[in-house]
Amino acid sequence: MFHRIGQFVVRRAWWVIAAWVVAAFVIVASAPKITAQTDEAAFLPKHYESIQAAELQEKAFPASFTPGALLLFERTDGGTLDDADKAGMDKIVKGLTAAHIPAVETVLPLSDKSFSKDGKYALSMVSIDKTKMQTDEYPEAAKKLREEGVKLASGTSLKYQVGGQAASALDQKDASGAADAIIAMGTIVLVMLIVGIIFRSILAGLLPVVLSLAVAMPVANGLIADATKLFDLKSSPVTSAILIVVVLGVGTDYFLFLAFRYRERLRAGDDRKTAVVNAVGRVGEAIASAAGAVAVAFAVLVLSSLGMFKALGPALAIAVVVTALGSLTLAPAVLAVIPSRGVFWPGKKWMNEPSNARFAALGRMTAKRPGLVAVVSGGLLAVLALAGIGYNGTFDLAGSSMPKDKESMVVQDKLVKGFSAGAADPSHVYLTSTQGGAKLDAAALSGFAGQIGGVPGVAQVAPQPQLSADGATADFTVLLNDAPASNEAIDTISKVRDTAHGAAPAGTKAYVGGISAVYKDINTAMAHDYKLVFPIAGLLIMIILGLQLRSVVAPWYLMASVGLGFGATVGATTLIFQNIKGEAGLMFMLPIFIYLFVVALGTDYNILIIARLREEVREGRSPREAAREAIRHGGPTVAAAGFILAASFATFMLAGNVLFMELGFSLAFGIVLAAFVMAMFFTPALTALLGRAAWWPGHGDVAKPGGPAAVPAGHGEPQPAGRH
Repeated sequence: MFHRIGQFVVRRAWWVIAAWVVAAFVIVASAPKITAQTDEAAFLPKHYESIQAAELQEKAFPASFTPGALLLFERTDGGTLDDADKAGMDKIVKGLTAAHIPAVETVLPLSDKSFSKDGKYALSMVSIDKTKMQTDEYPEAAKKLREEGVKLASGTSLKYQVGGQAASALDQKDASGAADAIIAMGTIVLVMLIVGIIFRSILAGLLPVVLSLAVAMPVANGLIADATKLFDLKSSPVTSAILIVVVLGVGTDYFLFLAFRYRERLRAGDDRKTAVVNAVGRVGEAIASAAGAVAVAFAVLVLSSLGMFKALGPALAIAVVVTALGSLTLAPAVLAVIPSRGVFWPGKKWMNEPSNARFAALGRMTAKRPGLVAVVSGGLLAVLALAGIGYNGTFDLAGSSMPKDKESMVVQDKLVKGFSAGAADPSHVYLTSTQGGAKLDAAALSGFAGQIGGVPGVAQVAPQPQLSADGATADFTVLLNDAPASNEAIDTISKVRDTAHGAAPAGTKAYVGGISAVYKDINTAMAHDYKLVFPIAGLLIMIILGLQLRSVVAPWYLMASVGLGFGATVGATTLIFQNIKGEAGLMFMLPIFIYLFVVALGTDYNILIIARLREEVREGRSPREAAREAIRHGGPTVAAAGFILAASFATFMLAGNVLFMELGFSLAFGIVLAAFVMAMFFTPALTALLGRAAWWPGHGDVAKPGGPAAVPAGHGEPQPAGRH
C-alpha cells in the first residue's frame, strides 16, 4: 500500500505540492476566529455544583455585583494611608467612573471596609460586563482601567495597581503571546541546527521547518478552528504554544524517519525517485501506525469531563493527522523534485555508509545480555516512578502561567498580605427555597450562617446575606483563610459544602460556588478522567499495535514500557520541583500533559524500533540478531528524533514561568526516557528474550523469500540485507 502511495506521489510530485498549497490557502482563508477561554469554570460540565451555583446566581441575582477587576491603592513610600490619600483615592474612583470605559459597569466607592487592618492598603472593586468575558473587550477594560488610573494618580503619593480576573486575563494574554514567540523561535532554531548537523546539510535543516510551519501548521490551525466552532469546543491559552511544538516536533520526527531511509536507499544504489518510493514503502507503515496511535490517544480526550481537554485532544489529533499526511505525501514529493545532492548539500560524505560504531556496540550488548539490559532499563524506570508517590497537584493556574512580576500577580500577593488570603476571590453559599419560590425564613438564615462560619478554614461569613428580589434565595459571602487556588482552600470548600448541605433548613437546598468550588470540581473531574480516559486510550493504542504487528503479545509489553515511562516522568518531575526546588505542588494538569506527549508521542519510537525488529526477523535473523541490527540501524533515527523532540519541549523552559518550566522539563525528560531507555534498550531486550513468541499468533517472524539465512552467534556480524 505505502509503496503504491510512494509511486503515485513521485509520478505526480508537482501536482501533490500544488494541491497542498491550494488546500492550505482555502482552509486558512475560510477558518473562523477562535478566542481562548480564560475562565476555568467554562471548562466544567453543568452537572457540577459550582456551575449550578453560578447559574443560580445569574437567575436569582441578575444585577448582582461581580468584581471583574480589583483596584489596589497604597502609598509610594509604603506608609499608612492618611486623609489626603483617601481624598486622592476618591478622586481616582470618580475619575474612572466618569471615563465611561467600555464594558465597565460600576466602580465601587471606598468605605471603611475597603482598608486593610494595618491601614497600608485600600481596595475598590470594579464590575465588568460578564457577557464580554470571552471577548477581547474584557481584558481591554482592565488595560484602560490601568491607563486611566495611572493618569489620575499622577501627582499624588499613591501607587495604583489593577488586579482581578480581567487584569489576570490581560497579563496572561501578554505572557502567553511572549511565551509563544520564545517557544516558536527556540524550537525553529533547534530543529534547523540539529537536523542540519545530523545530515551536514543546510537544506535538510530547513525542510522540516518549512514543511511543518509553512504548510502543516496553517492547515492544522484552520481545521482546528473549524472543528472548534462546529462542535462548540473550548480553547485554552496554552493550546497555541503546544501546537507549535507538536507540529514541528512530530513533523521533524516523521521527516527524519523518511530522510534516513531515503539516504539509506541512495547509498544502496537507488536513483532519486526510486529511493523516495522505497523509503515511503519502508517507513510508511511505521509513520501511519505511529500517527494513528498518537491521534487516537489525543482524540480519546474528547471523553474528558473538562472542556479544555475535550478541545485540546481533538485539536492535537487533527494536528498529528495533518502532519502525518504531509510526511507521507508532501515531503516525498519535495524530495522527488530536489536533486539528492541538493538535499544533502554541502555535505560531501553523505553517500558513505557510516559504521554506526556506538549503536552497533549497543546492539551487540543488548543481543548478548538481553535479560540484564531489560532489568537495568526497566529498573531505572521503576525507581523513578516511585518518586511520583509524593506528587501533589496545585490549582493556581494563573500564578503558575505568569511571571510573578506581572501586575495582577503583584496585586494578588499584596491582597494576601493586607487582607484575608481569600479576599481576592470570595466564595459564595447560596440557600434557595425548594417550595415553589416560597420566601426563606429569616430566622433560620442567621443560624445557617453561624454554622458556615464555624467551619475550620473560614475567615468570615457576611452577617447579612443578600436576598433575591422574590426572597427565595440568599447569597452568603464567605472569605477563606487561604488563597482561593490553594489546596487548603479547596479542602476547606469541601467541608463548607458538607456543612451547608447538612445545615440547610427544611424546604431549602444549598449550593456552594466561587473559584475554590470550581477548583474542587475540576479535581473531581480529573479523577474521573484518569479512570476513564487513560484505560480507553491504552486499549485503543494496543489494538493499533496489535493490528500493525499482527501480534497479541508485543502490544502488552510495549504498553507496559510506556506505562513505566509515564510513572518515571511524573516521579522525576516531582523529585526536581517538589523535593529539590521546594515548590508546594505541581500543576494539576501535568499528568494529563505527560500522558498526551510521553505516552502518545513516546509510542512513536517504540513503533519505529519494533517495526525494524520485525523487518530484521523477516529477513531471516534470529530474535537476538534482529535486536542487534534494529538498534544498529534504527538507533540513530530514534536518537536523532528523540533528541530533537526533547529539545523542542525544553524550549518551554525559556518562557519564564513555573507552568512552562514544569511542562518543559517533564515533557523533555519523558521523551528522553521514551527514546533512549524504552525504545533503545527495554523494548529490543524484551523482544529478544521473548523470541518468536513476541509475534504470536501472527507470522511477523517468518522470513521473506530470498532473505538471508540466520547467522549463528559468534560467526561475525551479518551485513544488512534486503534493503532495496
